[in-house]
Amino acid sequence: MPNSQTRYLVPFDPKKLIHRFTDVLIIGGGLAGLRAANAVAPENQVILVTKEQLQQSNSNYAQGGIASVTHPDDHFDNHVQDTLKAGGDLCNRDVVEMVIREAPQRVAELVSWGTYFDQSDGNPLLGREGGHSHHRILHALGDATGKEIIRAMIQWTQKQSNIQISENAFTVDLLTHNNSCHGALIWENDQLTMVWAKQTILCTGGCGQLYRESTNPQVATADGHAMAYRAGAELADMEFMQFHPTVLYIAGSSRSLITEAMRGEGAHLVDQDGYRFMQEYDDRGELAPRDIVSHAIVRQMSQKRHPCVYLDLSHLDADSVLERFPGIAESCKQFGIDITADKIPVRPGAHYMIGGVTVDQHGQTSLDGLWAAGEVTSSGLHGANRLASNSLLESLVYGAHAGAGASQRADQMSQHYEVLPIHNAQVEANLESLDIADITNSLKGLMWHSAGVLRNATDLEDARVTIHQWEKYVLAAQMPDKTGWELQNMLTVARTMVQSALTREESRGVHLRIDFPETDNAHWNQHIQASRNI
Repeated sequence: MPNSQTRYLVPFDPKKLIHRFTDVLIIGGGLAGLRAANAVAPENQVILVTKEQLQQSNSNYAQGGIASVTHPDDHFDNHVQDTLKAGGDLCNRDVVEMVIREAPQRVAELVSWGTYFDQSDGNPLLGREGGHSHHRILHALGDATGKEIIRAMIQWTQKQSNIQISENAFTVDLLTHNNSCHGALIWENDQLTMVWAKQTILCTGGCGQLYRESTNPQVATADGHAMAYRAGAELADMEFMQFHPTVLYIAGSSRSLITEAMRGEGAHLVDQDGYRFMQEYDDRGELAPRDIVSHAIVRQMSQKRHPCVYLDLSHLDADSVLERFPGIAESCKQFGIDITADKIPVRPGAHYMIGGVTVDQHGQTSLDGLWAAGEVTSSGLHGANRLASNSLLESLVYGAHAGAGASQRADQMSQHYEVLPIHNAQVEANLESLDIADITNSLKGLMWHSAGVLRNATDLEDARVTIHQWEKYVLAAQMPDKTGWELQNMLTVARTMVQSALTREESRGVHLRIDFPETDNAHWNQHIQASRNI
């Protein structure tokens, strides 16, 4: 950790701040955070803080669905094997078994809380995505599964009298004392508040905004990863950023996700000449796992010297396509693309952060008093490559475990609340010449070029040196607002990602080193940890 960064991002004095107290503090309002809140015992008070509005999470934008063994022809062992195979020998099998066997129970909870999944003749309408051997993906509203799940979860959560939700509340840092977490420092209503909690659960999502090309919403700036790192919690697998193969690529538009379910329904991937190329890279063709498809697309783009490839659905029934993918059809229509007849331009984009804060099967981190669930974690479920539609499932299972575990631990603690002697002094810093937007954009471009789909030692080392130079003056500064804090978080996490990618001298899952193209189980069938020594 560079000496230029202090333990906390902002100066504060407990004598001058507002204080709030709760049994359980949950940071993040996506599916993991909402599920964790509902797992806390009713007699325990919960404060759930979210960076913006509850709807602005990666969970809300999940199109494909949630994987669960539902059909009688499918079995848990099938789903387990699919997950292990996709994960490149780095999955924790016990975790995989636990999550997949809990799936039907967690899906049933969603239904009981008001989620409506698409059905046919009274049975779930199941889709299939890359890497899955069976149709087992439950979806809602065609291609708006996350939106429907989050809608139902918000409505259900708001009914619970013990849960207080604070929107537009930015968590600056975790509060730690004697190697234990005691809550967090929150920026809300233009002022700092110290929220003291018996137990804290981190559910802050991912870090896709580190990349120029990303499917993630603007809130995904690695805040949770960074604050956990500063607090001394262990991180792992930070080299494994999953790139979604098919992101809408139109100049001037946002990089909208084009769900993998399209390929599951029979869409073809073709280059600008109309050539269907996936069979050259994998026998499963378009239904290969995401890492393989992303690598194939990038290589095809390079060979053809073309900025994208295309999804072709013109051979499928037009009415069925429009019924299954209404949201994508509407998004593409804005740019004059008829998805039933025209080819959809796509290319990979940063999508899901596999690495994160290490947790056990209960959701406990290495830092006492801190739990975590969802994309901010490294749970062992995904290994080196996440199987499609396992992420919402992980959020449900680990959200439930972390919420229940934190609640039980809070019950064991006394009802004595106190303000601990934690403070951070003001330092002088000249910010007049610091262009936050320029550095942020430069970082995104650097990460896309050097730590993107294809990697090599020269580019990664250049990125490491550049990030270190930026850190010298950016991390030393005490920024006045959220924009600056987000940049500091992004720099902190970018460094751990680049360093881990440099360290892993092999190719595995989503991590493809063109200078080390083979998987090396003899040396690298292991996890790479990162932590700050407090």
